[in-house]
Amino acid sequence: MKTTKFYTGLFVYFVLCISFPAASFGQSADSNAGSSNTLKAVSQNLKELPSQTLQGVKSLAKALDPNAFLKSEGITTLGQNLKKLPGQGLHDAEKTYFNKNNLMLLLMAGGGSIALHDSGADSRVAEHFDKHRSIPKDLDNFTDIMGSPGIHFAEAGLWYYIAAENKNEISKQRSWTMIRALGVTGVTTIILKGIVHNNTPNDKPLAWPSGHTASSFCVAAVLDEFYGPKIGIPAYLAAGFVGYRMMDSGDHWASDVLFGGILGYIVGHTVAGENKELTLGGFTVQPIVTTLHSESSMGIGLAKRF
Repeated sequence: MKTTKFYTGLFVYFVLCISFPAASFGQSADSNAGSSNTLKAVSQNLKELPSQTLQGVKSLAKALDPNAFLKSEGITTLGQNLKKLPGQGLHDAEKTYFNKNNLMLLLMAGGGSIALHDSGADSRVAEHFDKHRSIPKDLDNFTDIMGSPGIHFAEAGLWYYIAAENKNEISKQRSWTMIRALGVTGVTTIILKGIVHNNTPNDKPLAWPSGHTASSFCVAAVLDEFYGPKIGIPAYLAAGFVGYRMMDSGDHWASDVLFGGILGYIVGHTVAGENKELTLGGFTVQPIVTTLHSESSMGIGLAKRF
């Protein structure tokens, strides 16, 4: 009972004190997208944090009224867009998976997964984590919840709802893009899990690839596209921690996390970046095929023009 109350309280705290203010912060950033004084904008948003939290509470109170919630502009327009999601998803998937650079990176990630599995590295990594668990139970459970695809969809929907209610078109478009990217990532992950159908180190089904890791890196990639390295790098670090947690808990093999991270990264950047090149922290990501010691080798490179 105490554990249930703890997580209920933690979730309510996250929604009221983090999610709503974060969504409002994103809207403010979107409204001032052309501003050159980033630090000033951040400082101003921090000063407005209490009022943003209050706005979140008011929105939550409205959402608790079923009639007002269902008739709100946010829900109405979101419902209309969701009807178009399957067709849009097919277009996004085609754009993602028929790009030669994306395909090369995914093939390399797949090859890396096979190498980890066949070489026994997966088993050694799993054995290490089994003997040396490093994440406390409460943090483990919290990371598992907040790194789940379902929570990411809910957060993106909440972002869209608040943006629509406040008539912030830029933020509404960006939240919808997040939903589209998560949709492609989620469907791809489910299909691959069904095809491979292997078990995790703790003997749970549908291991490869890691859905939590794929979804987390998808979120990070979209945020990186929209807000740049200042938001993107912390988001990648958070996504990396989710991947680490999946191995530490025994919920996934290292190969599951490797491919999931690359998958989410590619989908997020492609969907949010339209026809832009893949980037990571401001660097362009490029597949490399070369000859090393008379043998063909593949890898990725990071390039940046100064």
